[in-house]
Amino acid sequence: MRAQIVSSVLRTAARPSVVARGARAVPFAARASSSHAEETFESFTERYVNFFKTAEDLFEVQRGLNNCFAHDLVPAPSVVEAAVRAARRVNDYATAVRVFEGVKEKVENKSQYEAYLQELKPLREELGLTLKEELYTSS
Repeated sequence: MRAQIVSSVLRTAARPSVVARGARAVPFAARASSSHAEETFESFTERYVNFFKTAEDLFEVQRGLNNCFAHDLVPAPSVVEAAVRAARRVNDYATAVRVFEGVKEKVENKSQYEAYLQELKPLREELGLTLKEELYTSS
């Protein structure tokens, strides 16, 4: 819902406005910097691990995943583990599998994805997760 509102506002802002004849355009003032401090990778990791540990329903888990994967970085394995455990806690197998799909899209190359899979293999075995590649093998 919030994304739809933001999208609507951005579309409206991008449209050229109709200015009456003789009226002058008022210059738009924009801030050059933000008062927010930039978040470190460690604080990002801690924030999302804590978020997924306290997520109580599927909506929260999916919202957290959407926000987490929206950043321009690959989440740490501890975040991925917390997200997968949260998805299984709310009994959603598909979301747990899709967490790995998100990681696959975020990494730069196949070897990084393989490193994630290797590190999280005990978790996958513990929770009984099968990856999309294993579920749907192309013949």
